[in-house]
Amino acid sequence: MHSATTLAEPSRPSVADFHRVNRGGGLFSESISQWIGAVFALAAQRLGLRPTALTITNLVLGLAASVTVVALAPKVAAGSVPAWVVGLLALVAWQIAYALDCADGQLARVTKQNNPAGARVDVLCDVAAQIALVTALGATAVAQRPSTPTWLVAVFAGTWMVNLVTSVMQAGPNAASMVTSTSLPVRLAKLVRDYGAVIFLAGLVLTFAPALTVWVIVAFTIVNGGFLLASIAFSARASLR
Repeated sequence: MHSATTLAEPSRPSVADFHRVNRGGGLFSESISQWIGAVFALAAQRLGLRPTALTITNLVLGLAASVTVVALAPKVAAGSVPAWVVGLLALVAWQIAYALDCADGQLARVTKQNNPAGARVDVLCDVAAQIALVTALGATAVAQRPSTPTWLVAVFAGTWMVNLVTSVMQAGPNAASMVTSTSLPVRLAKLVRDYGAVIFLAGLVLTFAPALTVWVIVAFTIVNGGFLLASIAFSARASLR
């Protein structure tokens, strides 16, 4: 008598499985954005979507939100369009877009679809989305306060890209961190460079106090510029050892 052998079906990944392979991003991103991304990644896996589909969706959504902010900035400043409508739209759209950005990497790693071409598309789409975001904040600041110096907007845009450059460098074989502590106070301090937290703050300001956008620009110019100088000093010191 021969006993029948039943082959076990491979287990399907869960939301926790996708979240487990996340690449961090900071306290806010890991606690909120990466979990939402894991839900998106699971849905995409069930639908048979490829990671690049999530990447492109992230880009389209992020660009649409930023273009809307830029187009309506003069009307918001004039009071003919409610600030909270535009701000809330941007806040939600930017958060969903960022969650999709988290999801594409999770999907690629869990389903073994990660490849150099997909990674390049991801980085290029991040660059485009962040250029649009910076443009939206700059346009709002100028619309709300026409006396905003042109050089301030330019320096803000330039130093903002430090976040993207350093995040790409962190993924390489020569990655290093100036502050390696994972204590809660340190992680809270690092929220100023947590992209999920930053765009959440930007969305809140656009929703409730768009006139303060110029001060958001000033604050992040100082933070990102200071980080750039500190990173140069840190790396130069390490190279001389």
